[in-house]
Amino acid sequence: MDVENASIGDLWDRLTGTQPDPPWWLVVLVGAVALGAVVHGPTWRVARNTVTIAHEGGHALIALVTGRKLDGIKLHSDTSGVTVSRGKPHGPGMVFTAMAGYLTPPLLGLLFAALLAGGRITLMLWFSLALLAGMLVMIRNAYGALSVIATGAVVFLVSWLGGAKVQAGFAYLAAWFLLLAATRPVIELQRMRARHMAPSSDADQLAHLTGVPGLAWVTFFGGVALAALVAGAALLFPEVALSPDDVPRPPGF
Repeated sequence: MDVENASIGDLWDRLTGTQPDPPWWLVVLVGAVALGAVVHGPTWRVARNTVTIAHEGGHALIALVTGRKLDGIKLHSDTSGVTVSRGKPHGPGMVFTAMAGYLTPPLLGLLFAALLAGGRITLMLWFSLALLAGMLVMIRNAYGALSVIATGAVVFLVSWLGGAKVQAGFAYLAAWFLLLAATRPVIELQRMRARHMAPSSDADQLAHLTGVPGLAWVTFFGGVALAALVAGAALLFPEVALSPDDVPRPPGF
């Protein structure tokens, strides 16, 4: 029993404790990698699945919070997804549920950045696992289940087996990616709307529910994403402290 209590205590300390900040170059490096994943087309088509998981998870969470009945979530190989919930087809619950999709990736990235700024690297990774586990219960298709399980497996392996720098690099990469990636789906959304290829998009559903034009909702989504990026970057970007040897000195000193 003492050994079991000690193990639980060690696990709790590991989860709630703080970890040292990673070296500044690692934070900059993974930020550049995240940016590359967003702007490089072939990489984006794969990495976008992560954004879709967050997007549909946001719909599902707010549907539950607002009292709607969640029927399930489906994720597709073309990186699209759908969350089905039941309840009144109008009113605040439906509005907030429709609104949550595009807002979740940047706000989740900002939350991750805040945890990392406080040195909570392990907590951030395990919180991600908890979110993925909760979402897996509601997945209703094979590809969606595979996507969530694969993502969770990577996070678990890094958090359980990775060294301090590996964990820090992965955690900062995830935060940077969500913050940087949040604007691209909004741009893609408006391009599709302009071509009349997305008549039932979240923005158009919100326009129908509220009377506020769809373009205004797209602008709102983009504004939140940009604001989260600025705030998140301020939390993530390292403050490079110069050591005494780095400080320039006058000749002769």
